[in-house]
Amino acid sequence: MHIRDLPYDDPGRPDVRSGPHFLWWLGRNQLGGQVKAALWGLLHMAALVSFPVAIGFAVQAVVDRSGARLALAGGLMAGLTGLTALGDTMLHRTAVTNWITAAARVQQLLARKAVELGSALTRRVAAGEVVAVSTGDVEKIGWFVEALSRFTAAAITTVAVCVALVVYQPALGVVVALGVPALALAVFPLLPRATRRADEQREKAGRATELASDTVAGLRVLRGIGGEELFLDRYRRASQEVRTAAVRSARMWALIAAVQIALPGLLMIGVVWYGATLAREGQITVGELVTVYSAVTFLLFPLRNFEEIAMAYSFSRPSARRAARVLGLRRSSPGAEAPGVGATADGPDGESLDGDLYDPSSGVLAPAGQLTAVVCGDPDLAGRLADRLGGHPPDDGDDDAAEAEAEPAPSALLGGVPLDKVPLAAARRAVLVQDKDPVLLSGTLAELLDVPRSGAVTVPEALEAAQCSDVLDALAQASVDGPGAADPLRARITERGRSLSGGQRQRLALARSLVTDPEVLVLDEPTSAVDSHTEARIAQGLRRLRTGRTTVVFTSSPLLLDRADRVVFVRDGKSAAAGGHRELLSTEGAYRAVVTREPEDADADTGLGTTTGTGAVGRIDRIEESA
Repeated sequence: MHIRDLPYDDPGRPDVRSGPHFLWWLGRNQLGGQVKAALWGLLHMAALVSFPVAIGFAVQAVVDRSGARLALAGGLMAGLTGLTALGDTMLHRTAVTNWITAAARVQQLLARKAVELGSALTRRVAAGEVVAVSTGDVEKIGWFVEALSRFTAAAITTVAVCVALVVYQPALGVVVALGVPALALAVFPLLPRATRRADEQREKAGRATELASDTVAGLRVLRGIGGEELFLDRYRRASQEVRTAAVRSARMWALIAAVQIALPGLLMIGVVWYGATLAREGQITVGELVTVYSAVTFLLFPLRNFEEIAMAYSFSRPSARRAARVLGLRRSSPGAEAPGVGATADGPDGESLDGDLYDPSSGVLAPAGQLTAVVCGDPDLAGRLADRLGGHPPDDGDDDAAEAEAEPAPSALLGGVPLDKVPLAAARRAVLVQDKDPVLLSGTLAELLDVPRSGAVTVPEALEAAQCSDVLDALAQASVDGPGAADPLRARITERGRSLSGGQRQRLALARSLVTDPEVLVLDEPTSAVDSHTEARIAQGLRRLRTGRTTVVFTSSPLLLDRADRVVFVRDGKSAAAGGHRELLSTEGAYRAVVTREPEDADADTGLGTTTGTGAVGRIDRIEESA
């Protein structure tokens, strides 16, 4: 796999049983690149450790006063230099390619998982952890994959040199063959403690980052209550804990580095002392002593790869564990049949889902081709129900402990087909869910609205239905000297639409959803930040543009409710009543309390039950007339 061939057509199905299993799976999928890098590494290190032979040969030629052998030794060194440079260059090239392709594979897997789970991902895993896995953890995993090939080449080279030294000069070779493995294994007893300290540092750093993010997000509220100093003191303490943990971790890694320096030095002293003794007694020549000494010196280079692979594994193992945890999340939940819901079922490939949308858990039914409004007194419940109608599995953490032990909620049904039993792409094409806090990506307005669509709804029609004319004017004014001045669609939107008001962001997000024109559109509080007159015009545009399409709107706005074909009132997670808005105002006290923001028993105390409902209807009529 070359970098130019990225991204992968299919990153594969990872083994997420544990961090080491995931690393092993990743290594197996990089096998070709690992072998290629290891072979180049063998060339590089074999040429490098062969220098002692040339050096010893040259020294002996000088002792014997042989000019021909000295010239031969010089030519050998020149050839080894060229091979070393070639091997090092290609090793770096292939190893970095392994790093980048492994990181790209993990990032593609994470992106695929994010698309699969949708908004449920950040409820099951903290958003900060997802970001950490896709950035820092991916880098650490790539580091291990990249270091693995160098370690393989270093291990093979080290074993080969030790065997060669034993054959070449048994007396000194045995000393080297016994000492080198001891050097390589000397740091392993220190690694568990170093790993624990590094994990503790990362954990404390994560808590400090989370505290800082919460403080920044709530800075306006903190200033209002005078709580800046309190949170600043908390962050100071968290920061000091991170510093202390970092110092403790650094001390352990410094000790490991010191061991890697001190022990080879001791081995070198021992080899030189013993070799000098043998040379003085005439058992070995000066050239043989220089050859063994040089070989031990050059062996220190591949031995550094033993320390690197140990560090890379200790850092990548917890990163791989976190990545495996995210990639191990599943979308599936048990399906259910919907008695009494008349619709045509889909084929086994799930290509053309249509029919009524039904949630067996709550009993909410959205008839095909109609605008259905759902009223929930609990905004969190509304968000979970919207996700369920979109085929997203509920988060186990959303329920109480007693509910968590019960059977998982069954999937929503579209045309009698469980959405979690059809291919994900088909479910996404059939049902689009816009949550209450939609995200606007940075870029031009044209890029924002460049989404997969049926083609039945044009961009101008969607913008008009969402009442975005003032948004276009604002974008054009902000681009007086830019391309957006002539064409608002070419005006740039800042990150998350921060330059726009909350109502403007909501309307642009609604236009984006409308231009997609899905078979089923689920909107969660799409007009909560919009004034009533604009909201009335949006209600008219939404009904006009979605004629013949299934639309579900979670709202308590009387203006939207009055435009709906059917209103479902959900209480305590179950469908409590269904009918027209004005009918429910007159007959359902709990519904009237949610919609009018009045206590449920207010009408009973004053005897004005019918008048309250009529008054609300009158206010709706007046707003619609003025709109």
